[in-house]
Amino acid sequence: MFKAAWKSLMGRKLRLLMSTFAIVLGVAFVAGSLIFTDTLSRSFDAIFASSVGDVVVRPTGTSADDGPATTRTVPASLVDDLAEVDGAARADGNVSSFSTFVVGENGKVIGGQGAPGIGANWSDAPAAHGLEGLAITEGHAPRNGDEVALDAGTAERAGFEIGDTVHLVTSSAEAVLRPTLVGIAEFADGGSTNGATITVFDTTTAQDLFVGGKDAFNDVWVTADEGVSQEELRDDVAAALPAGFEAVTGDTAADEAASELVEAISFLSTFLLIFAGIALVVGSFLIVNTFSILVAQRSRELALLRAIGASRRQVTRSVMFEAVVLGAVGSTIGLGLGVLLAMGIRALFATFGLDLSGQDLIIAARTPIAAYAVGILVTVVAAYIPARRSARIPPVAALRDDVAMPESALHWRLVAGAALIVGGGAAMVAGLVSDIPRPGWWVGGGILAVLLGVAAASPVISRPVVGLAAVLYRRIYGSVGTLAGQNALRNPRRTAATASALMIGLALVTTMSILGSSAKDSVDKTIEENFYGDLVVSNVIGVPFSTSIADKIEKTDGVASVSRLRYAIAQVDGDGQGVMGVDPTSLRAAANVPMVEGELTDLDDGKVLISDSRAEDENVGVGDTVTISFPNGKEDLEVAGIYTTDNNTVLFYPYTLTLSTLADAGFQAADNYLLIQTEPGADVAALQRTIEEQTAELPTVTVKDQQGFAEEQRAPIDQMLLLIYALLGLALVIAVLGIINTLALSVIERTREVGLLRAIGLGRSQLRRMIRLEAIAIAVLGAVLGVGMGLVFGLALMSSLADEGLEVITVPTLQLVGYVLAAGFVGVLAAVFPARRAARLDVLQAIATE
Repeated sequence: MFKAAWKSLMGRKLRLLMSTFAIVLGVAFVAGSLIFTDTLSRSFDAIFASSVGDVVVRPTGTSADDGPATTRTVPASLVDDLAEVDGAARADGNVSSFSTFVVGENGKVIGGQGAPGIGANWSDAPAAHGLEGLAITEGHAPRNGDEVALDAGTAERAGFEIGDTVHLVTSSAEAVLRPTLVGIAEFADGGSTNGATITVFDTTTAQDLFVGGKDAFNDVWVTADEGVSQEELRDDVAAALPAGFEAVTGDTAADEAASELVEAISFLSTFLLIFAGIALVVGSFLIVNTFSILVAQRSRELALLRAIGASRRQVTRSVMFEAVVLGAVGSTIGLGLGVLLAMGIRALFATFGLDLSGQDLIIAARTPIAAYAVGILVTVVAAYIPARRSARIPPVAALRDDVAMPESALHWRLVAGAALIVGGGAAMVAGLVSDIPRPGWWVGGGILAVLLGVAAASPVISRPVVGLAAVLYRRIYGSVGTLAGQNALRNPRRTAATASALMIGLALVTTMSILGSSAKDSVDKTIEENFYGDLVVSNVIGVPFSTSIADKIEKTDGVASVSRLRYAIAQVDGDGQGVMGVDPTSLRAAANVPMVEGELTDLDDGKVLISDSRAEDENVGVGDTVTISFPNGKEDLEVAGIYTTDNNTVLFYPYTLTLSTLADAGFQAADNYLLIQTEPGADVAALQRTIEEQTAELPTVTVKDQQGFAEEQRAPIDQMLLLIYALLGLALVIAVLGIINTLALSVIERTREVGLLRAIGLGRSQLRRMIRLEAIAIAVLGAVLGVGMGLVFGLALMSSLADEGLEVITVPTLQLVGYVLAAGFVGVLAAVFPARRAARLDVLQAIATE
């Protein structure tokens, strides 16, 4: 039986090839996602390992992430004392900033899209475990404020060489610097900066820029003597520290710095694997369809096997053997394609500033295991039902000319589909409106169940749509249209299964179209209703910028007020919470802050405004106190008012303080946004040009009017939608392959019928038109079902998000109509190959085909 199954498989290589594509694409996405995230994780592990010493000394309560953002420092006098601790080989102070960016010769910022711009003092201190850090490989280390060194990658991308003047942008009081490049630095062990830029100053200059000129450091590295462990050195160093400082091992500091990144990597991996799952679900319809048609075409052969003594189990196993081989081949090709996909993802992220070119791709053991497990499992599961059906062919059927495959009753499919739809709908409702853990899983599982339920019931649900297409075809195309309509109706299970692959892809695309359009329109409405400011100044790469910019703008003619917005992260009950700093008087003139209790102007030094959701969580009201842990220690702040974050484009963090309170808490002074109110009668456009001239040397800073601000807020939504559409395109490609595959196999199955039609006068062009119309009916059926479900999903999700500020529900009608029309065009393209093959069949040979 296995020998027979193998010969059968080899005899139908072309028929099975297109089914393999579904497995290949799905497995490639799984493998590519795992390879990319493993590569990303390994690369950052190397960076974090070289960014800490054996023991790190820092102000108590700070971490590797927020150290440079605070004003708390370690005095330089402590460094010499730490170098004398037992077990210490040396101690070195470090000054650093994550918002120092290099501007290339073309006037564009190098990196910055997610990757930090690191500014630091020069130090030749070894990193933890004896790793060598940055080393000057060309030129020399900077010696004064007019000199600077860059890492080799940044210098190359910026187009700078030794002796050139470097254009730097910082968040310090000096917004623009133009020192001379005197050194090129590289990691001695070949490490990569992953798109981050490193700018090295002499220690005095770094202290002037980043710690207010104090003779102090953000942290101190203590290097262990040979044979001394990090834990032993940490204990000895901690015993020598005065109050207010702490010592942690380098491994601990590296883990702290990596924690948020690991979470981000996990999200990215999950995000990519979700789309891999979608591709596999869509692909499974193609596999089921292929095996169903192949088994139907081999029914006489399988009946003969039964007649000569093969048992049902043997027939089932032979079909399953073919599925295993197909899954293994598809998984192997998919694994190879996954490596290429990972390279493509790496190149894509490099355009956003996350450059992993210095890190080799990591193919961990789990990647091929997952690839083969997923590919083979999906194929075997998809082939199981056709295999079971093949085993039910009675041996006596081999004696007949026509063998009919036993078909399950459609009403059972309808019942099962209805059950899945009801259960999935209930899970969606529970996830959207109930207070349950992990609601996203409930919503996602519910959507999947509804999709599978509609797919199961689609042979019945699709009849009205396909029947309408048949009527239209008959009236427009006459006998050719009648034949096309009858072919689509002949096997409703096959037609519906083929359309279901396209249905799932378009359902998700439609859902995202509604969410995206509604989110963008909600942003526009919120800004129009609540933003009074005439101009907005922000940093295009999302980091703080120098306060000198606001100082200069405030002195500009025509400017009535400048409202500064600053962001920070503080600790509340051990959790990191967003904190904002504002001037309530100037902010009230620039924006409408929706208050639930109290007034914006009730905010004063030593008080706090709190969001309504946070107030509910903490069960506090106006006049109560909340305790927040800042870099300078814990503070008990009186609640002066409660605001809502719904429709609030200004105060979106849970806590808001005055600028003075934020500064006293220990955060560095740097602005994130400026809201500019002009004087009555001032020419806003002319004032915008003036401010743009003032910030011409700061390509990181942009000046926008209200319309430009709205466009900036919509940009992340557009980027996310483009990414999602690109990933869902994978599912649509598989769906198109499904239509091609089904039509091609259907033509093979109907070879004698095609010959008879040609013999009685059906022309080649008429035959091609018949198959083309059949393909259009399948594609439009999938589009109608997909768009219809996408409308339901999108409207349901938007209704559930109304309380989150997304009040505008927009249905992009023209876009959805375009999807249906595009589906018809896809049907035309999918029919090209099968139609040409049918038209080229020899009439006499076709009639003689069994």
